[in-house]
Order: sequence, then structure tokens, then C-alpha cells
Amino acid sequence: MTNRNFKKEMDAVLVRAQTEGRRPGVLLHACCAPCASSCLEYLAKNCSLTVFFYNPNIDTAEEYEKRAGELKRLMEEMFPDGSVRVITADWDHDEFENIAKGLEEEPERGRRCLKCYELRLRKTAEQMDGSFDFFATTLTLSPLKPARAINEIGERIAKETGLSYLVSDFKKADGYKRSIELSKEHDLYRQDYCGCRFSKRSNTNGE
Repeated sequence: MTNRNFKKEMDAVLVRAQTEGRRPGVLLHACCAPCASSCLEYLAKNCSLTVFFYNPNIDTAEEYEKRAGELKRLMEEMFPDGSVRVITADWDHDEFENIAKGLEEEPERGRRCLKCYELRLRKTAEQMDGSFDFFATTLTLSPLKPARAINEIGERIAKETGLSYLVSDFKKADGYKRSIELSKEHDLYRQDYCGCRFSKRSNTNGE
């Protein structure tokens, strides 16, 4: 695959919709409130958004609920009119452990992480209905996560299911920097690991 500018591709999709007088419906998978913050700010200008919190990789129910709660609070503060809603999936850690079997010794950002991205994107795609034009994810905001690999997974799932995936690279154009600013503005809990027991073990910051 040749090098692609995913940010430019996303912008082109949104500009085209705007010129056609449409606000595409986007189901946005969110990994956490800090990463969601600048993605929401950017997409809400031109899209009708619904946020989907599904992250079975998170190692404990307490951590899951904490991150979900912070996302809900952020949504209430950013969209007090309720124009953007959030769907929170139940925490089912077994779903993550099942895809991680045999990959326990993989390094961070290796095959286990790719399986995890796919797990979350597939579940997001399963939530699609007639009110959404695209599914997307905040995962591409993190400087530690490969936008190309994430987008390849999203596009493959879209091809398999006949759905439409919105490519992104939210870290571009100071997107990650803006997420830090918004996190401070809203006093968000910023976790110091991606969520799974493996990232905690390696002390890998997930943001």
C-alpha cells in the first residue's frame, strides 16, 4: 500500500458531505475520554455523532467503569444539549482474553494489539444501523498506535460487511495536542496504560 494521508481522506469525505448539505451519521468507537475529546470536537462540526464505549481489554471492572464514567461526564460537558449520545457496552473481559490467547508474550503494538483493535472495531460495526453512514474510532489519536494498521483493519471489516468505515488519523494537525488541552480543561482522568494487563506490565502509556 502506498503512503496515504488518512487525515486528508477523512477531510475530503466530510467536505463532500457538507457541500451536499448532509451531516453524515458516524458511530464513533471511543477508547477513553481524553482520546475522544478532540475527535468529538472535530467531528461534531460536520457529523451527527453517537459514541460507542467498548473496551474489553481493560483489566478490571473498576477501571472500565471509571473510564466509561469520565467519557459520559465529558459528553455532558461538551454537549449539554444532549446532541451527542453515548452507548456503553457491558464489560466482558473474557472477549479480550480469548483473542489474546497464544499472544501473551507479544510486545506492545505487536500482533496481540492488532487483534485487540480488530475486536473493538468489529463490535462497533455490529452496532451499525440505518441511522449511521460510517463507523470510526478514536484509536488513531494516540501517537503510540499505528493509524495505518487500524485503518486497514477498519476498511477490511467494512469490505466484509458492506458497511462504510471513516478512515482517520486524529493525531494529525495537532489533534493529540488538542486532546491534552481539552483533558486539562475538563479535568479528565488520564490513565497511564492502554488498559490491558499487558500494557500495565510494560508500563506503556496508552495515550
